[in-house]
Amino acid sequence: MNFEDDILQDAQEDAFIISHVQSSLPPEVAERFSEEDLYYVLDVAEEYFTESGVLEAEGDEEGFVEIDLEAAANFVAAKAKKERGIKYDTADLELIIEAQLSYGEQE
Repeated sequence: MNFEDDILQDAQEDAFIISHVQSSLPPEVAERFSEEDLYYVLDVAEEYFTESGVLEAEGDEEGFVEIDLEAAANFVAAKAKKERGIKYDTADLELIIEAQLSYGEQE
């Protein structure tokens, strides 16, 4: 697979994740976030996972890694306020991040 194919595959996967998040959110929360907002939130949440060490964390005996949704939401909210001048409700962000993390568990 070449670089362009990788980019297309990543973009398609991102679109599936966004669709999953949108369908997982309560309608009143989904209404408050455009697709562009969701891409931003998920990108910043990924940044949090990388910087916090969550991606390298050892799982428990069942393979689960504890993720502090509140800390992740606070990170995203602070960065969005600083970079975009947007104030997101952290409770909404927690729901979005939780939906992001649940992608792949459906089936």
